[in-house]
Amino acid sequence: MDLGKLFSIIILSIFINNFVFSQFLGICPFMGVSKKSDSALGMGMAVTFVMTLASGVTWLIYYKILVPLNLEYLNIISFILIIASLVQFVEMFIQKSSPNLYKSLGVFLPLITTNCAVLGVAILNLQKEYNFIEATVNGFAAAVGFSIALLLMAGIRERLEYSDIPEAFKGVAIVFVTAGILAMAFMGFSGMKI
Repeated sequence: MDLGKLFSIIILSIFINNFVFSQFLGICPFMGVSKKSDSALGMGMAVTFVMTLASGVTWLIYYKILVPLNLEYLNIISFILIIASLVQFVEMFIQKSSPNLYKSLGVFLPLITTNCAVLGVAILNLQKEYNFIEATVNGFAAAVGFSIALLLMAGIRERLEYSDIPEAFKGVAIVFVTAGILAMAFMGFSGMKI
């Protein structure tokens, strides 16, 4: 196992190829849950759990079941089923352990199932031909990058509530402007040599 390659995957997934700011995946929960830091942190942890586990499990299903049986064309359907099962598990766990967080996440928690970032990381793992460890590390790092994006935006949006914003920019407009500025800031990482 090459630790240098794993470190490279981590840095690439968190900063350079951040799903929200450079690949524009997972924008729906990014915009919807990033109003409060608590809900952003909860969503980040839920997505981290689902994305990490989904990356490993989808890799195993693809290479140990679908490829030997020549059923590679079923990868997206099987990946969605795996992700949906994991999200159901997370939803039940959060509902029992933290009802307030469950209520604050609202509809966005079940939407992790259709979050294109979760499915995107599973498909990218196949496209990049990662082995099991690399795929799992990539899933974890991509989820950390997603969580960082959520927490950054939540912190900024909490500050914006108390700021004097021109009337034309209040509401969703300032959120999109802020997201664009954050995306440009993350573009600065693209010049890094790894």
